[in-house]
Amino acid sequence: MSVQWQKSSFSGVEGGNCIEVAPAEPRLLLRESEAPEAVLELAPAGLLGLIRRLKAVA
Repeated sequence: MSVQWQKSSFSGVEGGNCIEVAPAEPRLLLRESEAPEAVLELAPAGLLGLIRRLKAVA
């Protein structure tokens, strides 16, 4: 199965250090572009919780 990674719109034209997400029904895959071998697999609700937590501490 081919994974279609989508980079953050904040990564800019050059890419670089950014977060990428891919669907893997019923879960989502998440990785950091500088370390693509480390992949997190989580439920959509888990990703939403992570984003909320990161926004709260930013």
